[in-house]
Amino acid sequence: MAVDARIRELGSRHQSLERMIQDEMRRPSADEIKLKEWKRQKLRLKEEMESLRAQAH
Repeated sequence: MAVDARIRELGSRHQSLERMIQDEMRRPSADEIKLKEWKRQKLRLKEEMESLRAQAH
């Protein structure tokens, strides 16, 4: 069950980053450096979730 909890936690952080990215992109002068870093973090979270799901099965 600990793996499921970790996946949920990562999913929550992933969704939070997605909202931050969308909000930043709506700004007239979006900060591209922030966006790149957040997208990189989001990808790492997705990869970690996929890895945990693969290990759980």
